[in-house]
Amino acid sequence: MGQRHDPRADRRAVPGARVVSAAWSPERPDQELVNGVTDLFHAAWGFTPDAVFSAPGRVNLLGEHVDYSGGTVMPLALPQRTFVAVSPRTDGVYQAVSAQAEGVQRATLAEVAPGATATGWFSYVVGVPWAMAHEGLIDEDAAAHLGLDVAVDSTVPLGAGLSSSAALECAIALAVDHAASATDPTRALLAATSEGRRRLAAACVRAENEIAGASTGGMDQSIALQAREGSVLSIDCRDFSVAPVDIDVAGAGLALLVIDTNAPHRLVDGQYAQRRAACEDARSTLGVTTLRDAFDGAPTSERLTHLLADWERGAQDPSRNTSPAQAARITPLLRHAWSEMVRVQQCQDLFDDRSTVPRDGTRWSRLGRLLNDSHLSLRDDYRVSCPELDVAVSAAQKAGALGARMTGGGFGGSAIALVHGDDVSVVAEAVAEAFEARHLTAPTFLVAAPSGPARRET
Repeated sequence: MGQRHDPRADRRAVPGARVVSAAWSPERPDQELVNGVTDLFHAAWGFTPDAVFSAPGRVNLLGEHVDYSGGTVMPLALPQRTFVAVSPRTDGVYQAVSAQAEGVQRATLAEVAPGATATGWFSYVVGVPWAMAHEGLIDEDAAAHLGLDVAVDSTVPLGAGLSSSAALECAIALAVDHAASATDPTRALLAATSEGRRRLAAACVRAENEIAGASTGGMDQSIALQAREGSVLSIDCRDFSVAPVDIDVAGAGLALLVIDTNAPHRLVDGQYAQRRAACEDARSTLGVTTLRDAFDGAPTSERLTHLLADWERGAQDPSRNTSPAQAARITPLLRHAWSEMVRVQQCQDLFDDRSTVPRDGTRWSRLGRLLNDSHLSLRDDYRVSCPELDVAVSAAQKAGALGARMTGGGFGGSAIALVHGDDVSVVAEAVAEAFEARHLTAPTFLVAAPSGPARRET
């Protein structure tokens, strides 16, 4: 892959220059988390929980802001997980405490509804059983009486765009699934099958959309429930079918560095929803089921060019309900969504067993370029980046990363950088220095390793 430049050498050559230390996300063994959340439960409720469940955070390698448009995404589950200790109740009450928040939250399922009073992290706890009941995953009579005592602890960074909310939802979904089956011996455990987990993911999406008020598209919940240890997953968001992709970053001597910018990341302030609504308007105007279906086959650069030209010509058609101002607003959003779908297809082709690209640095360099192009598209067309994300990406690239981009919903949160394994600290220090030079809050770092799905721990 060629000789690499060490940015630290430049700083050492300048009198008084120093290397800024990078702050790393703390690591806690899973068993320590199990013990801790069990102790938290006992302190809150006075008895030992029946079970502990956990679900992972996620980082998305490629395929951003396309899940709600039927695109394919390529996430991996993180080693960082959210743990919930639970015991079932028979009075329809859900009450919960969290190691990351103060106080006790309490509600009955009858009180849960879109626009109701549950807010913050507790909206995910009560939103999931509400959605499972409305999706028919819990018997209506059983749902009226089922409740949970809950304690929560997590190592998934909060507000970092790494799906801490989906991790909580999916851990709760397993808890509710097990509790419902325990009270009804005829009910099959949904978590026992891939199809059942797909249905649980759909319920979690509904909970986040309708109860928590975040217009997410389903990628986060799908990877949390269907992740495969050691694999990046390809998830087709038209039907949420999954397949592993042979992208062995560590085996190639590389690492996927996650940069938590510590810039607040919020999807409930309307910006995310506005873009999703604009994509829905475009889909309706085009008369397709999803924006992905506009390709009528595999997404290619050639077809992308034709689609954008057709859209711009159609915007001038008076029979369409699209004003010039609306078309001007929607066009860059469409350009991102469709071009990102093409980038995902190119990545899949790159790592397909039938690929003719040599299994050497060429393949990884091309992946790096796809990451770089994705960030430019998210920044310039979709406009979901922010100064902190741009600084992180630029600094990582200058420090020798093969590629870097923002990941997650944007407006804060995290970036990822594909780096040589022995350059992880070099790149992290360069990013930390860039943040310090601009008087930004110091970022936090972790290395992503593909991990397993939501599971029962005890």
